[in-house]
Amino acid sequence: MIKKKKNAFFTFCFSLLPGAGQMYMGFMKRGISLMSSFFLVIFLSTWLNLGPLLLFMPIVWFFSFFDTHNLRSMPDDMFNTFQDEYIIIPEFVKKGVQSINGKYRSVVAVVLIVVGCILLWNNFYYLIEGLLPHFLSNTLFRLGRIFPQTLVGIVIIAIGVYLIRGKKRELDAVQITEQFDDRGGIQ
Repeated sequence: MIKKKKNAFFTFCFSLLPGAGQMYMGFMKRGISLMSSFFLVIFLSTWLNLGPLLLFMPIVWFFSFFDTHNLRSMPDDMFNTFQDEYIIIPEFVKKGVQSINGKYRSVVAVVLIVVGCILLWNNFYYLIEGLLPHFLSNTLFRLGRIFPQTLVGIVIIAIGVYLIRGKKRELDAVQITEQFDDRGGIQ
């Protein structure tokens, strides 16, 4: 199927909403990934009460805006052969999802159970709120609000520690190989 470039004015109008310009031009996977990431940032920052997360919104917006106009300004032969792919899902995430059946399956299961419990707690809290003393009701409400933020903080720290440990192992491996010369002896 030969793709055809769309009207410049409508492309501009749709490019103002992340992902919509790409979808208007026929790049559905690309557009859906940008639009979902934009609204996911809004959802997570609101649900977890993490205002600084909103700093990623302009990055996604500008990338989407300029990506739309870069796609439209491509020569026709490049435009017609351009592959529509999801752009937000990096390769290591794809490999991570594929390895869920492996060693990370229990970690993913625990995280999903905890997130599900948080969602249930936030919904059913209002049913029991009137039955509890005010101080207990206030304490439980605050715990329900800060627990998701605490969980995200722990996950971010764990990812950071994992990345640092991986880099240290990589550097140690490089140092060991540098100690040996081409003949296998110590320099």
